[in-house]
Amino acid sequence: MLNALRTKIFADGADLDTILRLARDPRLKGFTTNPSLMWKAGLTDYAEFAERLLSEITDRPVSFEVFADDATEMRRQARRIADWGDNVYVKIPVSTTSGETTAPLVRELSLGGVKLNVTALMTVRQVTETAAALDGGAPSIVSVFAGRIADAGVDPLPIMREALEILRPVPQAELLWASPREVLNLVQASEIGCHIITMTHDLLPKLDSLGKDLEQFSLETVQMFHRDAVSAGFTL
Repeated sequence: MLNALRTKIFADGADLDTILRLARDPRLKGFTTNPSLMWKAGLTDYAEFAERLLSEITDRPVSFEVFADDATEMRRQARRIADWGDNVYVKIPVSTTSGETTAPLVRELSLGGVKLNVTALMTVRQVTETAAALDGGAPSIVSVFAGRIADAGVDPLPIMREALEILRPVPQAELLWASPREVLNLVQASEIGCHIITMTHDLLPKLDSLGKDLEQFSLETVQMFHRDAVSAGFTL
């Protein structure tokens, strides 16, 4: 079933050993990171991590995020990150922490040839503004956090469908379904024609359940419960 899906899968994480192991999986078409994941992984040297990763992964896109909070420093960091490799996409948040749009910087960098991954979008307005900023620029990714939209109790599918339509006149920009919560999101992304989905390292193993016979899945679940109860030595 996985081969029939149209959406490319990118692995999302910051554990170097895991990323390099996953890089051997032909199902994965790219990789993304972010400062939060890197902090949780205990990383302290951003450039060293990137250098080691990019020395092994040269044939698929890898996204690294700036961590500055003003346009001047974002610009400097973005240009430095872009120099790390031809397969590097620079992640720029859709706004600063005070809510100021980064669209002018996105426009400048994209027209200057920097491949961008504009991240943390959640509204149609943000997609519209970002599409205009990327129009005519370098290859780019627009990351809409569908999983977080769903966490707010809002159905992300209408937003993702509209985002695809907004990006249609910007052919070098791909829509990325970010923060999925379950394998079903991959199926949903494929059904609407979303270009990319990210999946965290703990979600990727669940791909093996895709298309599984539900009767068999039910039996395996019953067997798991029984096996774990026996292993625990429970008595009544």
